[in-house]
Amino acid sequence: MKIRYIILSFIILGTMSCSSDFTDLAPISQRNTGIFYNTASDMQIAVNAIYNTLQNDGCYNQSYWILQELRSDNTFWDGTGLAEEVTVFDKFTDISTSNISEDAWNDSYKGIARANIVLSNIDGIEMDAATKAKLKGEALFLRSLFYYHLAVAFGNIPLVLSETISVEEGESHTQVDAGTVFNQLIADLTEAEAGLPVSYDAANKGRATSGAAATLLAKVYLTIGDSGNAESACRRVMSAGYSLMGDYGNLWGVDNEHNAESIFEVNFEGGLSDQGNNFTSQFNGDLSGSVTSGLRNIPERDLSDSYESGDARFAASIAGVTPDNPGWTIKYGMTNSFADDDGPNNWVVFRYADVLLMLAEALGESGEAYDLINMVRARAGLGNIDSSTPGSFVDKLLQERRVELAFENHRWADLLRFGKAESVMSAQGKPTNGKLLFAIPQREMDLNSNFTQNPGY
Repeated sequence: MKIRYIILSFIILGTMSCSSDFTDLAPISQRNTGIFYNTASDMQIAVNAIYNTLQNDGCYNQSYWILQELRSDNTFWDGTGLAEEVTVFDKFTDISTSNISEDAWNDSYKGIARANIVLSNIDGIEMDAATKAKLKGEALFLRSLFYYHLAVAFGNIPLVLSETISVEEGESHTQVDAGTVFNQLIADLTEAEAGLPVSYDAANKGRATSGAAATLLAKVYLTIGDSGNAESACRRVMSAGYSLMGDYGNLWGVDNEHNAESIFEVNFEGGLSDQGNNFTSQFNGDLSGSVTSGLRNIPERDLSDSYESGDARFAASIAGVTPDNPGWTIKYGMTNSFADDDGPNNWVVFRYADVLLMLAEALGESGEAYDLINMVRARAGLGNIDSSTPGSFVDKLLQERRVELAFENHRWADLLRFGKAESVMSAQGKPTNGKLLFAIPQREMDLNSNFTQNPGY
């Protein structure tokens, strides 16, 4: 059973740039924030509101994959659907007024605002200590997840850690460097990991666990170059009971959600008006027609060509490749959807194979690192590699991450972390033009004269 992110209508929290057009009082017949945050049940509803934000178009439903997959050398857009508004991200011609990057900014900060309301109010509420630690852990993990995406995408951003209660306060926030953000995430995720459970019952699948917090923590440590602490975080995840699924193809589809390899997923459910996803059809085409109709986010030819012969991951990820056709993505399925843009598939944010490859990254070239890579390769039906295999350790690891995690929102961050973005994209004929970060939305620049725009815009 999937948890559904059902929230009360009054928990409609804006971004850090607020509008002054609001009312101060609600009718006394309605529950409002002034009288709401009093019980553990209230806090649970407020935490659900944070999860709800993950489904937004500015997050996992659309913007995150455009900023992470389409931006990278993994996919391109064929010009249909959102057309030029999307293709500019593939061509590095995006501008500061893009709705897609602005949605990513706004919806991420909406989630952060919702988390801050929980974290600013929960300590004053009487409840069981373990329940309080769990709810705080969920809020801290989710806030960290939003901030991770913002820091990777935009670099220097406002770091807001408490409830914003006025327009003036919202407009006074200043940028901090990404390193400051990551240091805050280390503290927050360490606390979150300590307070979160290892697992949940079936009715609560989709909530953050200690393993999810440790996985994101490992990714943050690798981003700042702290291999030792990244190794420790990965090893804690390895001891938490996750395992590789025997068949790579069984990782995907509605029937395989929250499997033994899954660490954290964003729940979607079709047929419920606002709980279905857009990305299934945006990756695969018009689900109401044939798989060759309306294809949108398409695998790059050099991604398809990079799979080794006999790699089981290829057939589970890409279909329809011919000399004249680059094919289409099938990880997110072409069936079980109620309608186009109302898919039931979850988005898998973190899974165990990623942790094994992150641990290999933390260890550097060594026998154990190759053992970890070879565990992932063995599941794909491939033989072992080692230090004698042609190529540098970094190039071999990046290649393994590319084919293992294709279309899962890791590639652009990987290229940035390894310092490979400019060289890889130039080799593909898509020079970055210095745009390793996305533009701070123009609306934010206009509202705050102290903001500094990123290079290239």
